[in-house]
Amino acid sequence: MLKLNVKDETSRLRAVVLGTANSNGPTPLAEEAYDPKSLEHILAGTYPKNEDMIPEMEAFADVLKKYDVQVFRPEEIADYNQIFSRDIAFVIDDVFVKANILPDRERELDAIQYVIDQVNPSKVVRPPDEVHIEGGDVMLWKDYIFIGTYKGSDYKEFMTARTNMEGVEYIKQLFPHKKVKEFDLVKSKIEARDNALHLDCCFQPVGETKAIIYKQGFREESDYTFLVNLFGKENLFHITRDEMYHMFSNVFSIAPNVVVSERNFTRLNSWLRENNFTVEEIPYAEIAKQEGLLRCSTLPLIRD
Repeated sequence: MLKLNVKDETSRLRAVVLGTANSNGPTPLAEEAYDPKSLEHILAGTYPKNEDMIPEMEAFADVLKKYDVQVFRPEEIADYNQIFSRDIAFVIDDVFVKANILPDRERELDAIQYVIDQVNPSKVVRPPDEVHIEGGDVMLWKDYIFIGTYKGSDYKEFMTARTNMEGVEYIKQLFPHKKVKEFDLVKSKIEARDNALHLDCCFQPVGETKAIIYKQGFREESDYTFLVNLFGKENLFHITRDEMYHMFSNVFSIAPNVVVSERNFTRLNSWLRENNFTVEEIPYAEIAKQEGLLRCSTLPLIRD
């Protein structure tokens, strides 16, 4: 049995599900795109190819194994995108929450059923249908559960709005002992530079006191101010609109002092090293074209 335990974003990682790019299938049609960044690359003819993404994911797997992390991979579904395992489920404390994802992606959950079978069944939950919540919007920090959402009345019109207020309420009821704080995120169907697809596209804690943040990712300045007050401005690394587009806030922590980052994130990686982090740099720029990066590719199961 797997004894699930995830209480934050940065404690020492012991077990994780890492997605796979082995059989991602042909380039989707424009109308099949789930997000504006994928659409941009489909239209430009620069959408990533399997043979370019597989080495990136394997480089990530190699780093995880270097730190003795137990790495599970999804069972392969032919011609099907299985890279972003963060979307389909997440762990809070010792509870495995299946996400209500876009219906087209249900098979991704089936592909990790062999992992779920190793979890105490009483600790596996599935929200009711009206609850939308994806792992990229759920972030744990000390007593808090941070949740990205979209409060606009046009929620249903946005393919990029992934977590609704029913999702926030569901988590509040499931974890009454936690402080649940939601953040209203900026969404766009057409411009990836103005679309915070998930909370981890504009914010993520690193280490024990620091975080990466994009101010314009929040619809309400008060949400941004809340995080500035909580972390202290001196502990925040502010990213630009372009850096947000390249997914600078979507790095992944293996331990409080170890961060996996994209090798082209020069400014961020320098800041991390100045703050005594070990930075494991890997190539991930092709996968980034699908509006997801390192955190999106992982589903942590056990942290110390």
